[in-house]
Amino acid sequence: MSITVSPIFGACIFAALSVVLPFTAHAQIASDPSPFATDSTNAVIPGELFTEPPTLINLGFEWLIQGDENHNASVAVWYREQGSSQWLDGLPLLRLNGERIYSESRVDVIVPNMFAGSVLDLKPDTDYEARFEISDPDGVAGDPTRLALVRTRAEPEPYAGGRVFHVYTHGYSGKKLEPSFEGLMCAYNEWCAGTDWATSGRPRVRPGDTIVVHAGIYQYNRYEYTNNASVNRSTPLDGTYYLTADGTADRPIAIVAAGDGDVVFDGNGNYALFDVRAADYTYFEGITFRNTEIAVLAGTQFLAGSKGLTVKRSRFENVGAGVFTNYSGSNNFYIADSVFIGRNDPDHLIGWAGQIWEQFDGVEGQVFPPVMASYVAIKLYGPGHVVAHNYIADFHDGINVETYGNPDGSVASGPGIPDGPKYPPREYWDRRPVAIDFYGNYITNSHDNPIEADGSMHNIRVLRNMFINHPSHAFCNQPALGGPVYWIRNIAYHLPAGSTRLTAGAAGTIFYNNTILSETNIAGASNVHWRNNLFLGEHSAAEIFSVNTFTSYSSSDYNGFRPNPSAEISFRWSAPIAGKMADFTSPGHDAVLATREFATLADYSAATRQDLNSVLVDYDIFVNVPALDARDSTSVQALYDAADLDFRLRGGSAAIDRGTLLPGVTDDFNGQAPDLGALEFGAPLPIYGPRP
Repeated sequence: MSITVSPIFGACIFAALSVVLPFTAHAQIASDPSPFATDSTNAVIPGELFTEPPTLINLGFEWLIQGDENHNASVAVWYREQGSSQWLDGLPLLRLNGERIYSESRVDVIVPNMFAGSVLDLKPDTDYEARFEISDPDGVAGDPTRLALVRTRAEPEPYAGGRVFHVYTHGYSGKKLEPSFEGLMCAYNEWCAGTDWATSGRPRVRPGDTIVVHAGIYQYNRYEYTNNASVNRSTPLDGTYYLTADGTADRPIAIVAAGDGDVVFDGNGNYALFDVRAADYTYFEGITFRNTEIAVLAGTQFLAGSKGLTVKRSRFENVGAGVFTNYSGSNNFYIADSVFIGRNDPDHLIGWAGQIWEQFDGVEGQVFPPVMASYVAIKLYGPGHVVAHNYIADFHDGINVETYGNPDGSVASGPGIPDGPKYPPREYWDRRPVAIDFYGNYITNSHDNPIEADGSMHNIRVLRNMFINHPSHAFCNQPALGGPVYWIRNIAYHLPAGSTRLTAGAAGTIFYNNTILSETNIAGASNVHWRNNLFLGEHSAAEIFSVNTFTSYSSSDYNGFRPNPSAEISFRWSAPIAGKMADFTSPGHDAVLATREFATLADYSAATRQDLNSVLVDYDIFVNVPALDARDSTSVQALYDAADLDFRLRGGSAAIDRGTLLPGVTDDFNGQAPDLGALEFGAPLPIYGPRP
């Protein structure tokens, strides 16, 4: 073991790392002054319980408090369907207070004195009761309990009682269902044209209407100024379908395929195929979007954006981006069971940066850095989004929360930047990126990350995804602004540059029951926790587990590790010096951490008191998962298919029954205790990608 004490600064592999400030700083928000009094600053005073926008299967909560300066209060959670007599245990809320996320003039957020957390895996469109009880060894001043009544969201569907319009390709000669139109905009608006008159039509559609699009390829020439319906019925020059009518959550304006053959909207190389920034509650189903830079432009930062967008069972191909919004007012999107195919090289894994990839410049026609022909399949910002069971391949990134910078209503720090709130005031809470779900997705062959939770705040749920073939980090929080960000039961394989990116003091990240098959190297995080994970390496680094944490209350236990053979250092834990609860980098201050390095799990556990119940494992715990080697230039660019692998645990292996109970995560375990990793032995396999 070796110990060093040093200031933390500099960079991680791909992104600049700036850290955080002394623990005395606090966010500029608190619960209303309490009518209860206490002489102890360590006693807790409960404040308001805030319910975030519900999603289909998850509920998120935030509980503002005062006091508890010694950080030892806790909140127990129970829930039940309304009308049931049986309360079920939920995950306890995560304690947050004063974590500072700072990165030069880009972001500076200080987390309030609060708890936050989610109740997971519920039924859609169902009423639930959630009960919370706060406890503190130093005392509770006031009512320690709160009760919330919340209904989960229903899956969006077209309204059954609305009007129906039928769209056919120009020149269709078969029998038509009426009322019928040639071209989508001719049905959507009262007028359509390929001339200046294209903008004269006002929406015909109203909430609850459905446009049924019949089979064919809808492609126009935006460069010809014409009244010829066969040439253009979108808009001149840009060829964009501008949708401007609002539906409602119960009565969306639906554009659906008729089911009589493929429906293809081809942008003919334009910038934006559909622009829905002025249209709330638009619903697409069964559509193919292709040959465009942005298939569905749903929002632009600080300018405009839509709410309630739905895209189901659709296909995106030859696009630079699939669905895109970085507008904070966008909320409650549902993107599910769709396929996104980018333009990037489908035959070679290659990253956008890093020495490991430079060697392939000129090999088999490749260039380095690689051309970013496709940027991102799905980019979102704002609350309440759900992205579930999609297949995504050949993009720079798969699914992103917009990095954004400081959330609306708060201000970063830097030369010439006026001082201001470091956390959004209450009037901006409806624009925070909270209550976001990414689950059941299969994401392969990116230039960077399959999912980026960058810029997200509270109750981000990343559940049961397959991440395979990614040159950078599958678990990316650069940075997370408070948490919790839950990464639960994900599988990550072939990550030659490492598994996890946490930078700039990324706060409140939780890793439960993941199968992580590359080294974990945390550049800069706070309030981060690992339980029931499997860590087996790919030689992206010598250390299997290396952590820089700015809080003494980060934790890790009940995991399985495979240290790299012959590595001199396998574990590194850097944390605030003894007696300090936290030390964050801020303007003019670099956090000082004590670094301890260890060759063995036993030495690391004994010295740090982390991972006391963790075990050693090897690749033989899996039914069929070969070990990979990022140092091997002959195989590092290979692309693997999860269908050819088997990530299930072998019966009797070292990962069986070695986990700990996590309410709402491991309730249905088999055997003596929960297993380690994403797949419980004997349990049904999750569905990755579109559902049947």
